[in-house]
Amino acid sequence: MLILGISCFYHDSSACVVRDGQIIAAAQEERFSRVKNTSEFPIQSINFCMQQAGVTLQDVDAVAYFEKPFLKFARVVADHVSAWPFSWTGFHRSMPKWLSHRLALPTLIEDELTFKGPIYFLKHHLSHAASAFYPSPFESAAILTADGVGEWATLSVGKGEGRRISIDREIHYPHSLGLLYTAVTTFLGFDAHGGEGKTMGLAGYGDPKSYRDKLTQVARLNDDGSFVLDQSYFAFRYGQRMWSAKWEKLFGRPRATGEPWEQRHYDLAAACQEFIENCFILNARLLQKSTGLKNLCLAGGVTLNCVANAKILDQTDFQDVFVQPAAGDAGGSVGSALWVQHQLQPNCERQVMRHAYLGPEFSKREIERALKAAKLSYREMDEAALCKYVAQAIFDNKAIGWFQGRMEFGPRALGNRSIIGNPTFAGMKDILNLRIKKREAFRPFAPIVLEEKANEYFNLNVASPYMLLAPQVRPEAQSRVPAITHIDGTARVQTCDKTSNPKLRRLIEEFDSLSGVPVIINTSFNRKGEPVVCQPEHAIDCFKHTQMDLLAIGDFIVEKSPTPSA
Repeated sequence: MLILGISCFYHDSSACVVRDGQIIAAAQEERFSRVKNTSEFPIQSINFCMQQAGVTLQDVDAVAYFEKPFLKFARVVADHVSAWPFSWTGFHRSMPKWLSHRLALPTLIEDELTFKGPIYFLKHHLSHAASAFYPSPFESAAILTADGVGEWATLSVGKGEGRRISIDREIHYPHSLGLLYTAVTTFLGFDAHGGEGKTMGLAGYGDPKSYRDKLTQVARLNDDGSFVLDQSYFAFRYGQRMWSAKWEKLFGRPRATGEPWEQRHYDLAAACQEFIENCFILNARLLQKSTGLKNLCLAGGVTLNCVANAKILDQTDFQDVFVQPAAGDAGGSVGSALWVQHQLQPNCERQVMRHAYLGPEFSKREIERALKAAKLSYREMDEAALCKYVAQAIFDNKAIGWFQGRMEFGPRALGNRSIIGNPTFAGMKDILNLRIKKREAFRPFAPIVLEEKANEYFNLNVASPYMLLAPQVRPEAQSRVPAITHIDGTARVQTCDKTSNPKLRRLIEEFDSLSGVPVIINTSFNRKGEPVVCQPEHAIDCFKHTQMDLLAIGDFIVEKSPTPSA
């Protein structure tokens, strides 16, 4: 049975194809359209997924959509009515989209795809839960999801057993960890739906104590795991900005983009991060106690907060955790498709998600054609020689674009669309941040480490293949890997096992043989404000217009200083 999953019209649109419980292909629309976090109908992602699966729409048994539009519409209308007449601007802006697209999804899908089969609509948080539980390696697990808002739910807890998922408790809008975090993010001068990771990085520089009491006036955590946001501090219901004048009276003037950083900015980010962590830890403890389960599945945009995820493992009785790599709305396409698959095909075996390399890949011929079109000098190497050459370049403190195999699904670059460097050279962080990524100097970088050696460098006893846990770097290892150690002593770790990405593993092993350190720096292959590269042409353009030293693209090496053409 073949299921097409779709997520769109809010942010991070995506599509996926699932066959008999296995995810065949999945991709975000932004990677094709080059519009970051696009909400548009994912027609290019759908086309890719169909091609990757070798099928047409005529072969699809059902389409799954990641939420219930009419239920969400009811909440949106209720929100506008409650804030009327101040919500007029938002109402006027959003209603045409609802009436032309979101409420007419069956017609839209039929028009865009000429698909006349069944279409299933899931509750948003059920899609999140399914995206984490069904691909997990656990036969049974507790489930926690948290985001801005679905239809009404903003946080839910439940459990999965075999092929069954139950949602046992929900917290409803307008009380939302995601909206609180986004309010702080935009107050600090970052963009919503993209800048929250910057707030997490900024929090490491702050002390939560000075803003802890003030934040408790805005958000209160209760003993039963519920939380309440005092709506007088927020303005998101009016459709203009996230916070109110009362918020500014409490926290001061908002920071405009580009303005200098003040200690109060760091401290507010730290206090908000602490509140999120406390909510996660308390809800996880209560969930573990009520279910008696030792494994936990996480999804929803807030669970991209890898610092909070690591603290769940460190401060609760859960022994292992699986976080959907596309934890935000993009993962809803996967969750909805898998849920429909297991309802329509109850004897279908669950398939463990071993990696997130579910996007497009490009042949040697396609890559070479792109290099020639760009008039670049290049040379071809076999895998052994290429990995050895690139490892030496890393050892020599060069910044390398690494474009290999199938593109990752989700917001994290996991070693196939990455910029990589030397973790032992403290200056590498500034080289990547300031010279190549052109981004804030406080932004941390992620290490990729050989899985079996991860515990030598990090307080980590489980696999972390998707860069969604940020444990402490062991004190004795911090001097060995200064470029990936954040100011708070953590690192956003990706572990590399022996089977998921053999070429990446070989590269790290080669670097280990040179440096004695089985770790490399990894950051996403893109320029500031752009989506991660997808095609060879994207990688070549990024390489040409940044100060990267070397591009390893498929079987080819390109350097800024000309080399003889193959």
